[in-house]
Order: sequence, then structure tokens, then C-alpha cells
Amino acid sequence: MHQPGWRNSNRSRSETVTEVRDILVRTGHAMKNDATTAQTAEAQVKTFIAKFDPKHQVLIRAARKALHTHFPTGAELAYDNYNFFVLGYGPTERPSDAVVSMACGANGVGLCFIQGAKLPDPKKILLGSGSQTRFIRLESVGVLERPEVRALLSLAIARARAPFPTRGRRKLIVRSISAKQRPRRRA
Repeated sequence: MHQPGWRNSNRSRSETVTEVRDILVRTGHAMKNDATTAQTAEAQVKTFIAKFDPKHQVLIRAARKALHTHFPTGAELAYDNYNFFVLGYGPTERPSDAVVSMACGANGVGLCFIQGAKLPDPKKILLGSGSQTRFIRLESVGVLERPEVRALLSLAIARARAPFPTRGRRKLIVRSISAKQRPRRRA
């Protein structure tokens, strides 16, 4: 009877183990506290950002740095998807716990409030009409310093399903990389 596994393939056990480890690291499921993995994830994010026009690269880096001050703990989840490069921020590594995300495309950068439809928005700055998510366009990093945006970020953090850790460092986890992607630069 045929048994599945490495013994019945043309690959050695060490090649299979290496392949599985690479998949786990790439998807953020292995060695989460390993400094080498953190450096690898950061290097991957830098390559994702490098795909954009220089102007957008500067904005993405500056907005990311500004968001790091709002989210010093928890998780930063990176997705280099078909439509967008996305960085999500939440208290845990679970994507469903993310409270905001920065979506970057060839046409610009937006900040999405995952539960934005439930947030009070007296200044009417949130865009979108979906049942859950609202967003703002980031023309510059200065948008993140506006009092109404800072208030929305604070509310999103306060209303998170899970509390953000009070200690520790933020973890960067590359969750997915799509083989096919829309262009990150304008034609």
C-alpha cells in the first residue's frame, strides 16, 4: 500500500523539512520570536514597498512609522495581495482581530478602519458605505496627525475585540504573498 510522506518522494527528508520550514516562515507560522525571522519579514516588507513609485514609497514608509507609534505592541500583518499591499494592525496575530489596515495601490494609500461603520465620526471624514469598513485617503503622513484621525485611531484601539498587550514589542508577520499582482506603479 502506498504511504504518503517524504519516503515515497524523490526528495530527501531534509529537503522536505526545509521546504516546510520555509513555508511556515513565509506565512508567519514558525519561529515568531526568532530575530532572524523578524529580519526576514522586515526585508520582505521592504521589497513589497520598493515596487511602488518613489513618491508612494516615501508615503508608505512614513505612514507605517507613524502607525507604529499608535501600535507599539500587538501584531503588524503584511499581505502582498493581488490588488493591494496591506499592513494590518491588531492586538493578536489573528487577522479578524485587526482594527485598522493601510492599503497601498498604484493610485495611492488609504487607512481602513475595520469596524469604521460603528465609530462615531462627527467630522464626517470616513469614506465608504459598507456595513463594516470605512476608510480615509492618505495624501500625506500629516493626515495621521489630524486630531479627528488620532481620535478615530484611539477609539478603534479602545473598541478592539481583544485588548492590546500592555508590554512587549509589535510582531511583524508576513501573512500572504500573491504570485500574480496588479502593477504597483501607474502606467
